[in-house]
Amino acid sequence: MRHLYLQIYFAFVAILIVFLLLMSATWWLLRDRDDRVLLDGMALLVAEVIPPRSAPRRELDAAVGELAAMFSARVTLRDSDGALLAHAGKALPQPPPERRRSGVHHRRGSHPMAMLRLPDDRWVIAAHDRGKPRYGWLIAIGLLAITIAAGAYPLVRRITRRLETLQSSVEALGAGALDARVRVEGTDEVANLAISFNRAAQRIEELVNAQREMLATASHELRSPLARMRMALELLKREDRPELREQLEKDISELDDLVGEILLATRMQAIDRLERDEQIDLVALLTEEARHYDTPVSIAAETREPVRVRGDSRLLRRLIRNLLDNARRHSGGAAVEASVERDRDGSIVLYVDDRGPGVAESERERIFEPFYRSPGARETGEGFGLGLSLVKQIAQRHGGQVRCIAREGGGTRFEVTFPASDT
Repeated sequence: MRHLYLQIYFAFVAILIVFLLLMSATWWLLRDRDDRVLLDGMALLVAEVIPPRSAPRRELDAAVGELAAMFSARVTLRDSDGALLAHAGKALPQPPPERRRSGVHHRRGSHPMAMLRLPDDRWVIAAHDRGKPRYGWLIAIGLLAITIAAGAYPLVRRITRRLETLQSSVEALGAGALDARVRVEGTDEVANLAISFNRAAQRIEELVNAQREMLATASHELRSPLARMRMALELLKREDRPELREQLEKDISELDDLVGEILLATRMQAIDRLERDEQIDLVALLTEEARHYDTPVSIAAETREPVRVRGDSRLLRRLIRNLLDNARRHSGGAAVEASVERDRDGSIVLYVDDRGPGVAESERERIFEPFYRSPGARETGEGFGLGLSLVKQIAQRHGGQVRCIAREGGGTRFEVTFPASDT
């Protein structure tokens, strides 16, 4: 069976049928016990009406006739050996040999017969004789089953229709329609599944678009060093010029750094947790990296002891290096400073300060976008590349955050906050 809604619906109907069969079987098995108790009591009452065995036949016929009129049924009186003693209407058959107590006897194609065993072992047999046997309880159960089955179909179809819609959206997303979404209906599990799908589809669209934008921008950024390298190689073929060799080495280094940052940015987008988780002395790491940039590091008196954060030392080293490199490039030749402090709530704060021209307030969030260029820098070709974008991603992977603020006295301050980890 291909359609899920049919599988669910027929499974529901099958369960309903099994339930009704079990209910009928239970009633069939238990009904005789309940009937016997009631019919034994009725037998005692009927015995008060039926004359004794020695009474004349007319008295027996009269008593049986009264019972038949009272219950609107055929009534037959038989002796313990099955001999016919009296009857009103067509005589009813004698009880089966195996029956020893009062009860209801069922015969195929006829009405059930109530068989009452009197205290003197005679039998009073009664049965209605109005038309065909009545199966009201079977009709009621059948109508109940039909009603439930008919009412269940729209419910099952509605649930599975939403699943089919979700399936269509999944297939559309897999085919490349990144804007595929599902309309959320209701508040049940299917609605929660639709919400999860929409959230995942939104994330996939953002990642794919970010990758496309980054690759498009990266290809443009790669052209500049490649063009300079190609020109330098052409000139070196004609004459040996040391300055061209030096420039070529710088271009190769720039190209190598750019490719490394692209690979790291791609990897950072693909992972959801750090590959390494260790205790890192942030002060020692900052001091070591600042030495390569001739940048002084100031440590507050209360944080001169090791300040530890948990994370990947390679990524944190890259974060510090990118901040220092960015500050040096935009400081206009002024000194760059770095420091570490412990905040009142126990968090660790890393600062990198410069005395450059600063960043406009409207751009302090956008400079963390890959390859962002401010409007004034578009003509010169200068921008922020992937460095600050990686800083933000690395900080977030370590449970922290980064922000760019104005520095007192002019310049820019980058502030990276990490949760404390002293254990």
